[in-house]
Amino acid sequence: MNVTPLDLRQQKFKTALRGYDRGEVEALLAEVADDYEGALRETDRLRQDVTRLESALAEHRSEEKSLRNTLVSAQRVADEMRETAERDAERMTREAETRADLLIQKAQGRLEDLQREIEGLRSRRRETETSVEAIINALKNTLDFVREQDARERDDKIRVMRPLHPNAHNTRVGDPGRSTESATGGTPAAAQLEATRSQNG
Repeated sequence: MNVTPLDLRQQKFKTALRGYDRGEVEALLAEVADDYEGALRETDRLRQDVTRLESALAEHRSEEKSLRNTLVSAQRVADEMRETAERDAERMTREAETRADLLIQKAQGRLEDLQREIEGLRSRRRETETSVEAIINALKNTLDFVREQDARERDDKIRVMRPLHPNAHNTRVGDPGRSTESATGGTPAAAQLEATRSQNG
């Protein structure tokens, strides 16, 4: 007797004293019917998959036979090509070795030329470094001299700007030294500064 999910859902039981709960029984039957229906669908799907796979297997076997024949032919062609390639490789190797020898000779000559150029550049660099060091030293000496001159001029200006000694106003008439100092600001440095300003316009 084949029971379908519909049979399980429509199955009715007679009531009896102290029997099972009707609601629980119907719920269980509905759950079993759902599982049974799912199992039937899965079985049908698997049956279709088996049919499809068997068909695919037959095609693969046919293709495998064809591939075997193709591989045999390809192996034969590959053997012939390998022999031809080996002969060509030997010929090309000999030619490449010959060209490599020529290139090595040219490279060796070029290397020697580059080494000579490098030595020349090193010599020029040493000369340039010596010249630059001399220029730097000369500039440093010039800068030191300029700084010293600036320092002297600042010192002279500071001395000029200092207030005169109170006794400087009591210069006696007829004293050439004191009259000269009073006329030029009171100090020889001031006189020198005034003379410099006159020369510069």
